[in-house]
Amino acid sequence: MTTETRRAQRGSRIRPCVLSTGLDGMLNPQSWWRLLRLIENLLTGMVIVLGVNLGRRFGLRAPWFPDVVRWWHGRVCRALDLRLQVVGEPVPNALLVANHISWLDIPTLGSQARIDFLSKADVRDWPLIGWMAEIAGTLFIARGASQTGILIPQIGERIRRGGHVAIFPEGTTTDGSRLRRFHPRLLGAGQLDGVLVQPVALRYGSDTAPDPVAPFIDDDTLLPHLIRLVRHPGLQVHVRFLPPLDGSALSRRRLSEYCRHAIGEALGLETSDAHSPGRSGD
Repeated sequence: MTTETRRAQRGSRIRPCVLSTGLDGMLNPQSWWRLLRLIENLLTGMVIVLGVNLGRRFGLRAPWFPDVVRWWHGRVCRALDLRLQVVGEPVPNALLVANHISWLDIPTLGSQARIDFLSKADVRDWPLIGWMAEIAGTLFIARGASQTGILIPQIGERIRRGGHVAIFPEGTTTDGSRLRRFHPRLLGAGQLDGVLVQPVALRYGSDTAPDPVAPFIDDDTLLPHLIRLVRHPGLQVHVRFLPPLDGSALSRRRLSEYCRHAIGEALGLETSDAHSPGRSGD
């Protein structure tokens, strides 16, 4: 066997192993720095949440915790070098109704106010993240379960106490080029006395075309998506808090149509019922 043949065989054995890591040649020093900052922030959040959870077991309250959660969301945005451009602000006692593009929607909105989120139940099973989200006040809804009657009073109570709750009535993520149908069930919280409904329009990208990296769609999984993000610094994020509405005299369907139309108009998107690409199985 010649020397050249042996080298070729060694190369053929090594190359698949290198490719399988998914990181070789992908992360420059700046990308590694963003990833390390994000990991550090995750560990910091874990320590804080662990302390709060232990304190609750001994009857200790932490009224400062929602502000710390907001601070933590802001650190996620800064670690990923998200460039937020925000128009307006959340009004008091509002149910925030937003279009849904990515898991980035959570830290983006969470950095703007003390906001609880409604999430699908399988997020609770995500390692570490699900546990932290639950302690931080996230509400969870299971697919196909009749939980509306339970969740609507819980959402209303949190809002009337002076907080905000954000929901994503599309029920899944899209690539940002079109809006899906807004499911009206959970808009019932906006019919409660003392609760306003405020649409929120989210868009990723520096121009009218949606950014192709930000969407978390189809069969995306968290780690590969995260690697794409740390390699994509300076991601522009546009957030518009739109005028609120008193929905106490409106039907759920009318509220959902109002929010969808307002968000579509703010984003320059059609509001027909045509489907856009999203996560399969959602």
